[in-house]
Amino acid sequence: MIVRQEILNAKTALKDLPAVSPLPSASLVLVFGSRERFNDAKLPATLKARFPAAQIIGCSTAGEISANGVLDDSLQITAIQWEKTVQRVTHTKMTSMQNSYETAADLARQLKSDELKAVLVYSDGLHVNGSELLEGFKSILGNTPIMGGMAGDGFNFSKTVQLFNDNVGEGLVIAVGLYGRHLIAATGVGRGWKPYGPPRKVTKSNKNVVLELDGKPALPLYNMYIGAHSAKGLPGSGLKFPFAIIEEGKRDIEKIRTLLAIDAKENSLTFAGNVDEGETVRFCQATHDRLVEGAGDAAHLVTNHASTNQPGLAVCVSCVGRKGVMAENVADEVRLVQQILGPQTTLTGFYSYGEFSPRPDTNDSVLHNQTMTIGYLSENLLA
Repeated sequence: MIVRQEILNAKTALKDLPAVSPLPSASLVLVFGSRERFNDAKLPATLKARFPAAQIIGCSTAGEISANGVLDDSLQITAIQWEKTVQRVTHTKMTSMQNSYETAADLARQLKSDELKAVLVYSDGLHVNGSELLEGFKSILGNTPIMGGMAGDGFNFSKTVQLFNDNVGEGLVIAVGLYGRHLIAATGVGRGWKPYGPPRKVTKSNKNVVLELDGKPALPLYNMYIGAHSAKGLPGSGLKFPFAIIEEGKRDIEKIRTLLAIDAKENSLTFAGNVDEGETVRFCQATHDRLVEGAGDAAHLVTNHASTNQPGLAVCVSCVGRKGVMAENVADEVRLVQQILGPQTTLTGFYSYGEFSPRPDTNDSVLHNQTMTIGYLSENLLA
């Protein structure tokens, strides 16, 4: 596996790229940047000229991740040349959010194979139900690990775009199947959120809209826990108070859900992912140090399952909510990840509107919010 990376910061443009491509034989190119970067009409042609043999995919972000930390309005171009691994790339355009499950199942059928080892998925961030999307993939692919995330648009939540070769547009879902025994794929998720208050049962919900907790209207209960000052700032202040969905029969966090909207008339809470009736939830809060430690937990999970002493790539997808909480110190979580994974690992990735990864120490892929996820890829040529 050969990885080469080019980074344009906010003050540089496509014309500032070196004249010679760093890896013209690349098989796959991942491109992450601000929505404004994808408005450049010359982007697809420029990338294709630099990487003529590659499938080129990517998406807009709420911030870009590299070994240099966290940047805004940059363009991260990461070229990968597989030595033994086989890839298959497919995509589709969503017709409606309600078709997220069926859309994923159709893509999964195109990728399904006994040799399939991992799938990368990058989707629109606003017109896709991420929970349903993952369920659709799993309905066909079972426990094949899925890693990736939902495109971002800073803190604007207005429009996200995706790149598939010469096509830049909204509503795309892009999936990359990776095949063969030589592929090394490991995942890690880390949070750092601390639950507080008693467990609450979701007694009425409709997919990602929670109407009742313990038989009581959801919004007044939520407001009581976060306090009057924070309640005045909803839904934006809700980034600091996500829900933790608790594993059945345990106290462990299964996944986090970010608040997206409130409806004072219905007394409901809308989250960035499904919260099913019957699930147990707790309110969460965090400090900067806890969130950084959570990112370190994700990196340690990777090193528990794969050696990072050979060249590899870590695609980090973290939540825009974490960026909002940590503000100017958000790069601390990326620095810790790089420190743990070591100098042989190239970092890329982005801040997202939802993260795709298996739950810790499983291959059960789910939509996460407020979570640092890492998809680590390398090759064992002696396998």
